[in-house]
Amino acid sequence: MTDLLRAPAEVKFADELAYLASVDTGRRPFTWRLSPKMVRIFILGSRDQDKKDKLSRPIAQKWFGPPALVEKAIVTLASDRGLLLIGDPGTGKSWLAELLAAAISGTSTLVVQGTAGTTEDHIKYSWNVAEVIAKGQSTDTIIPSPMMTAMQSGLLGRFEELTRCTSDVQDALISILSEKYISIPELDDDNVVFAKPGFNIIATANSRDRGVNDLSSALKRRFNYVQIPIVTNRRAEKEIVEFRVKDLLERNRFDVALPPALLDVLLETFADLRAASQSAPSDDERLESALSTAEQIGVVEDAVLHGQFFGAATVEADALARSLVGTLVRRLPEDYAVMNKFWHAVVARHSKEQGGPWETFFNGGKEALSLHG
Repeated sequence: MTDLLRAPAEVKFADELAYLASVDTGRRPFTWRLSPKMVRIFILGSRDQDKKDKLSRPIAQKWFGPPALVEKAIVTLASDRGLLLIGDPGTGKSWLAELLAAAISGTSTLVVQGTAGTTEDHIKYSWNVAEVIAKGQSTDTIIPSPMMTAMQSGLLGRFEELTRCTSDVQDALISILSEKYISIPELDDDNVVFAKPGFNIIATANSRDRGVNDLSSALKRRFNYVQIPIVTNRRAEKEIVEFRVKDLLERNRFDVALPPALLDVLLETFADLRAASQSAPSDDERLESALSTAEQIGVVEDAVLHGQFFGAATVEADALARSLVGTLVRRLPEDYAVMNKFWHAVVARHSKEQGGPWETFFNGGKEALSLHG
């Protein structure tokens, strides 16, 4: 794992998955590696004091959100319907999909990334042109898509950013989700690939992309929708940021801690930004950013790296502020005007009333905003 820039969940948490499989006595649907109960524990965690789980070791919580959503997702994947995780950017949709695939199938890398350039070949199959010229079209010269590979092996296939694809590409999923097979009309024999038990699809969609390429009614009927909310609970948000920052530090082998006081400053700033955004009368008076937990993690990551390479190997309040401004100010001049007004009103008030890291934080952001002005 140390040789990978980012290890997939099944590699990163291989020890936990192996342990859960060894003590799993529950019923496992189809080709599932774990029972639904153990999939839930893998994602939501279990501690030593949770005696009801009857586990001899703690399991770390990896996704922080309503347990009912995780349970609905797991139940859906055991049915004939696909699972569509939908929500604002940075709400953990892809991370939840990866964890589900890792726990259920043992692999989370059978992924189709939806873009404007995604074609039907990316969903079904393509041909090895050199082999076709030499040997002709046959099952041996097909290049299966990740979705076809998942069908052939009875595994979960993932489809990221489904609504970024054009409608004709989306509709290629209809036969896969309903009939559970892919036809290969170029072949006379062996021209149908049938899905094995255990196959299903986890798709994600950005709720801010609605209207870009809306799903057809036929495709919508073949998915169960799970709406992933933005985390606004301060405690849960703090746990998420700490969990992901710890992962960042371990991956980069940095020996540094995020001061609790600075984390509180960041959480309070994002909470104030969300409140200001909700009360803004128009889009031009709110930031383009979704102000998600993922963006908070990005802000901390940037501040940690800056401190390691250009500072005193610590996380400083002014660096955190500069990172926040650089992350959230995207549209010029709209976002600059919104952030500048917010900074000199809300953050300035915290600085005056609370002092300490708030004062350094305010000055760092003020300096960063002067570069955009």
